[in-house]
Amino acid sequence: MGACFFTLFLTFIFFTSRFVVALNRYTKKRSHQLPPGPPTIPFFGNLLWLLVKPFSRVKALSLSLHEIYGPIYTLYIGSKPLIVIASHSLAHQALIANGAIFADRPQAIATEKFLSCDQHNITLAFYGAKWLRLRRNLTYNILHTSRIASFAGARKWALDALINRLKSHSSSYEYHHTKIREHIQHALYSLFAFICFGEKLEDKKIQDIKNLQRRLQSSLDEFKVLNLFPCLGKFIFHKRWEKLRQLRQDQEKLLVPLIKARKAMREGKNEKDEAFLPYVDTLFDLQLEEENRKLEEKEIVTLCSELFTAGIDTTSTTLEWIMANLVKHPHIQDKLFKEIKGVVSEGEVEIKDEDLRKMPYLRAVILESLRRHPPSQFLIPHTVKEDAVLGGFLVPRNSIVIFMVVEMGRNPNLWENPMEFKPERFLNNGDFDISGTKEIKMMPFGVGKRMCPAYRLAMLHLKYFVANLVWHFNFKCFGEGVDLSEKHEFTAVMQNPLEVQIAPRLYVQ
Repeated sequence: MGACFFTLFLTFIFFTSRFVVALNRYTKKRSHQLPPGPPTIPFFGNLLWLLVKPFSRVKALSLSLHEIYGPIYTLYIGSKPLIVIASHSLAHQALIANGAIFADRPQAIATEKFLSCDQHNITLAFYGAKWLRLRRNLTYNILHTSRIASFAGARKWALDALINRLKSHSSSYEYHHTKIREHIQHALYSLFAFICFGEKLEDKKIQDIKNLQRRLQSSLDEFKVLNLFPCLGKFIFHKRWEKLRQLRQDQEKLLVPLIKARKAMREGKNEKDEAFLPYVDTLFDLQLEEENRKLEEKEIVTLCSELFTAGIDTTSTTLEWIMANLVKHPHIQDKLFKEIKGVVSEGEVEIKDEDLRKMPYLRAVILESLRRHPPSQFLIPHTVKEDAVLGGFLVPRNSIVIFMVVEMGRNPNLWENPMEFKPERFLNNGDFDISGTKEIKMMPFGVGKRMCPAYRLAMLHLKYFVANLVWHFNFKCFGEGVDLSEKHEFTAVMQNPLEVQIAPRLYVQ
């Protein structure tokens, strides 16, 4: 027993000394010091609460640390510093003025590395040739303006399905209630399945894809412990690793047949005969020049899954928040409806893309929701390629940097009454730059080199579905009122899904 205790004591001393040496390496002999931060546990740093705490508590602690230590502070993952930034000016200095330095990604944690095929996707790929190749493929072949126009018919098909599902919960003479989250998600999965595979899938297949993606995302908290000691954890938490592997196998089992079917169809057709190019088609011939090879099948699965995750979850979450505020503030819904009615002729069953450009209040409603309820409250972690100085503090090479999106959009120094939902604040700023090139006041899509490449498509989808929903239906509050409490799943969603009363607008019947 004494020998065991002595061994543990020596181990503790060894790791403590390594932690102190590593910490000194970052702080000594430098003209600038690291940002301040809370006390750490030797060897672990602040790792335990970062990986284990529920998101709501992590968020609350982050906000309290911001109040204590200021707009930039330091946490530790072991001996490695993690720099948290909550200042819009520091974010601009980092992501715009020094974009290339802050554009890299850290080594993915074990579970992310496994699910992303060793960071072979746009979100997690290191800043370099492979990331640029994957991103350019998406932006040029799918997100270019001419390409977006090519799947307008699919948007209409998904909208019709959504309208019909909602009509089944309403009548011409009275209001009926429904939870709209599931209906919105189904419509978006239908649309993105078409964008990905070029096929209008049957409802059951769409539901299968949705269920699988949700299983993966809802299990992430359960798998957090696997990231503490990955090698050792594969033995200690064997059952959880097996569950994670099974989820990945289920994903491949579901998506690979769709990929193979599309490949066979493509080989039997002349590509010039098709007006629309699905995302998966662009992946078949994609050459990773730095590795001198094409994508493997499992990597195509990863990129298809990324398209669903990035394109659907943030958009559906934002749509629900928008509709919640339109229900909570009926005068805003009425004002939006009047704007739509001033642009679209009576009897029209679809508000088209060209109509949306004539609706400044619609754009203001969407921007206000993105400010007040950003779907992602923290940016995906960045890392720096060389030492940098922000706000007079050192950001060391290879340290991880996190930006607090939610804090910037609700900063009372930038926004008057920031917790109030007031779209009019964007009417007086019609040229508001959401890309943050000149100034960052909010960044729901990120900014700089790692900004979401699909932010224009996301804005189009938000405008399109909100305008058409308000055009077709009158939405009213159901029950005691709209609860704007939030919780974190994959995105920051409504804690209590929005339940509304709906009735058709009579003149579009």
